[in-house]
Amino acid sequence: MAKKSKKKKRTSKKRTSSGGSASVDENFRIQEVPFHIATRRRYLNYALSVITSRALPDVRDGLKPVQRRILYTMQNDLRLGPATKPLKCARIVGDVLGKYHPHGDTAVYDALVRMAQDFSLRYPLVDGHGNFGSLDGDSAAAYRYTEARLQAISLEMLGDLGQETVDFRATYDSRTQEPIVLPARVPQILVNGTTGIAVGMATNIPPHNLSEVIGACEALISRRSLEVKDLLKYVKGPDFPTGGEILNSRAEIREIYENGQGAVRVRGEYKVEKTSKGNQRIVITSIPYMVQKNVLVKTVGELAFARKVPQLVDVRDESTDDVRIVLEVKPDAVPETVMAYLYRHTPLQNNFNVNLTCLVPSDAAETQAGVCAPARLDLKAILSHFIEFRYEVVERRLQYEMRLLKERIHILDGLRKIFDDLDTAIRIIRRSDGRKDAAAALMKRFKLDEVQVNAILDLRLYKLAKLEINAILAELREKKKRLKEIRNILESPRRLWTIVKKELKTVGETYGDKRRTRVGVRGVEDVEYDEEAFIVDEDALILLSRDGWVKRAGRVGDVSKVRVRPDDELLAVVGGNTRATVAFFSNLGSVYTIRINDIPMSRGYGEPIQRFFKFRDGERVVAALSFDPRFLSEIGSSNDREGTIPPVVGLAVNSGGYALRFPLHPFSEPSTRAGRRFARVKPGEEVVSFHIQEDGENLVLATKSGRVILFPADEVKYLSGPGRGVISIKVGSKDHVIGAALSRQKSQGLRAFTTGGRKVDVTPRSYKVTSRGGKGIEVIKRGGLSRIEQPALEVPELEGLGAPSNGAARSNGTQSKKKKKSKKKKKR
Repeated sequence: MAKKSKKKKRTSKKRTSSGGSASVDENFRIQEVPFHIATRRRYLNYALSVITSRALPDVRDGLKPVQRRILYTMQNDLRLGPATKPLKCARIVGDVLGKYHPHGDTAVYDALVRMAQDFSLRYPLVDGHGNFGSLDGDSAAAYRYTEARLQAISLEMLGDLGQETVDFRATYDSRTQEPIVLPARVPQILVNGTTGIAVGMATNIPPHNLSEVIGACEALISRRSLEVKDLLKYVKGPDFPTGGEILNSRAEIREIYENGQGAVRVRGEYKVEKTSKGNQRIVITSIPYMVQKNVLVKTVGELAFARKVPQLVDVRDESTDDVRIVLEVKPDAVPETVMAYLYRHTPLQNNFNVNLTCLVPSDAAETQAGVCAPARLDLKAILSHFIEFRYEVVERRLQYEMRLLKERIHILDGLRKIFDDLDTAIRIIRRSDGRKDAAAALMKRFKLDEVQVNAILDLRLYKLAKLEINAILAELREKKKRLKEIRNILESPRRLWTIVKKELKTVGETYGDKRRTRVGVRGVEDVEYDEEAFIVDEDALILLSRDGWVKRAGRVGDVSKVRVRPDDELLAVVGGNTRATVAFFSNLGSVYTIRINDIPMSRGYGEPIQRFFKFRDGERVVAALSFDPRFLSEIGSSNDREGTIPPVVGLAVNSGGYALRFPLHPFSEPSTRAGRRFARVKPGEEVVSFHIQEDGENLVLATKSGRVILFPADEVKYLSGPGRGVISIKVGSKDHVIGAALSRQKSQGLRAFTTGGRKVDVTPRSYKVTSRGGKGIEVIKRGGLSRIEQPALEVPELEGLGAPSNGAARSNGTQSKKKKKSKKKKKR
């Protein structure tokens, strides 16, 4: 007897991480996909999910998915109407997460909180009970402490939901259904606005006044040819819940609504009140949208404390339900001037960047429900999409009502037939052997269908009374009349639009109110900003250290006692009025100018100069200069004829032996953080010396190798723009200039120190004055020069009102002899 062959099914075995083996189907194949294609596909899926399912609102109901799910849960699942008792927000958040929104609870609760804040939404959709945050930026309490229910206006968003007016789709777990969009009667996308950041796009739609938007919808329904400029007769502009005033002109607002983007300039409002003592104070009554009130009060307080607004004495917040920020000012203060400064330097005036991007039903929506695409729309397009959606909702609602009417009329017709021969119907039922036999007999006798017969058999006996029969027949006539009306409406688009218009008008009359944000009442021109009006008129000193620390001080008796950081020393001491400017000259050929008032007062080390300016790598300050006219005059102006050299100019020397003269007046006004160029320096070189130069002075230079040169400073070429200059002394490849000085007298010059520590005084009395461009005179045979002694710093005299002497100007504020003598007399 032959043995039966046993065939075993072959399966490959694969080692698992635990050491065992697992069978793998032979049909299983690994498909290789390029990494960039796989990542691109997955990132696009993620981006599409964020855009369509999280960040952007639908143009039809103006809601994001999380907002839509919250409202639907509160109405459909929890029955939280305006008249019901509020429910814990923890329950609401839990139901939304468990049934519809598979994301974090923070996202759901934050959306719920925002829909309850009257300072975030123009018309809140949720009635919150408990701490739901404040205008000061306080966050809401945890959802276990707060309660909520729907506002009355939310019912206008959900009212037609049970009448097959919108499509439904399966939830994330396919256990239930959720609406793709709510059948909103309120143009929510404009009325309350929204903000969202998606992938590669964002939206920022401001809130608007409901009455104005409804009026624009009615006008567009009546005349579909209206343009944006025509609709702006109804929609004046955004209407923020916190009030404020819009500064944009009509043309600017029109451009924003036509392009779907732009900046709306908003500022808070104020009024001037009289105190009991007859003084005046400023009361801020509204603030811009999305500005935290406590941040605004803190900013104003800091400006007052820093004396940036000398007219401002005190700031306090007296707000309750309404904004009331009180500014105490000096008796002689001009309120308009104070507010001009605050509008410029605080969040009391800011921009709201409009971006009308939303989800619009695409062409694929006809075949696949809920398919939308992002688009940036203008005002007319948004209103058109909304009213077209309302037309569709009304049409589907009437079709649903017509279907119910037909079903009811069909049943009532069956009842009418048996009422005509009621005795026969009763006799058939009594002789039948049961419900099934009675139904068959009635269907045969009265020519009824199964639905009608079941309704007859379910009829209660009291309905056979005469009055009840008359009521049923009356109902039949009413249903047929209503059916005829609906058919006529559905056959006439004009009648459908009339219903849409009437319903929108009712919503506007019920929930509409007056504007809170004023538009174009007061322009920007009536409040002019004058920077000097906010600077305290006083004299001050600017102290600059070698390492770049700068500070402002009132008076300094002894410069040797000025506080500096360890291993640092003072580089310059300049003075002037707080309204004047001070310039800092850097080793890389740039000038940085700032008002003396803008440098903060300090008793410590001061502030790094990089805080005020944007320095490059390796850049440092080599000199400071005050443009106070009492210390510096005759520097010329921009009106001078070309080629004219002012009496006082700047002179700079770089390490490569080049020097240049240049005008000072272009640097007298405050500069940007990047500064202005006064010289061009090649790589490896730097400016080592800066001076204020007048006629009749000699320039003295010294190099590292021990060579010096003296020549008239007027030989240095005058350049009206930044340049490298001309050769002042020829230096070798391994040599460079270490310092320079100006000499007006034969005994004046510079003092250098050799590498051995010996002093070398270079003056016109000891060395010959030559022409520029030579190799100079060798002052040391062996070694070289190590450094140049800096002149002793002196405190500028700020008490006199007259112009100082030339020596005072050149030395950045040395005291005159007359002043010194007068001080000695006072001491005696």
